[in-house]
Amino acid sequence: MDTLTLTLTWQDWLHLFTHYATLSLLAVGGAITTAPDMHRFLVDQQHWLTDSQFNSSIAIAQAAPGPNVLFIALMGFNVGLNAGGIGTALWGVLLSMTGIMLPCSLLTFFAARWGRANNGWRSVRAFKQGMAPIVIALLVATGWLLGSTHHNLATDWPLWLTTLAATLLVWRTKLHLLWLLGTGAALGALGWI
Repeated sequence: MDTLTLTLTWQDWLHLFTHYATLSLLAVGGAITTAPDMHRFLVDQQHWLTDSQFNSSIAIAQAAPGPNVLFIALMGFNVGLNAGGIGTALWGVLLSMTGIMLPCSLLTFFAARWGRANNGWRSVRAFKQGMAPIVIALLVATGWLLGSTHHNLATDWPLWLTTLAATLLVWRTKLHLLWLLGTGAALGALGWI
């Protein structure tokens, strides 16, 4: 994996924290739905991560057991690692995770209390039902971003075929997702995709 060498000031660290804090309030379907904006900020705008580091952070966190928000920790770790050693990497994890978790946790706590107290209101029920299409659209945007590096159909057709097959199997059968993940891992280990 390629790395960068960065020199970050305290304003840069504050900018990293505030960016994640802002995204925290937009992460309607979870932190993964804001991945396209994270990519724009960390890779395209600030050049604090490479495409490879960004994609690897998401892939490793999704494959690891535990909450999928761990990719935020890996991105913060990689930004810190690019800016110094293990100490700055841990600082990046702390800032990134605090930024992404604190605002949405406080908002969720207070909104849930208010929503429970006013659950009989038609507008509250309509809001809850209206959020589903937004979450789906954000997840599609994330999938599009992660798949956009594989656009050469001549060389990447096995990957696209596997994706299509997995999508159809999930949609049309009750096959457990772990079987599909295991199959994908085996195909990748064999070098077929």
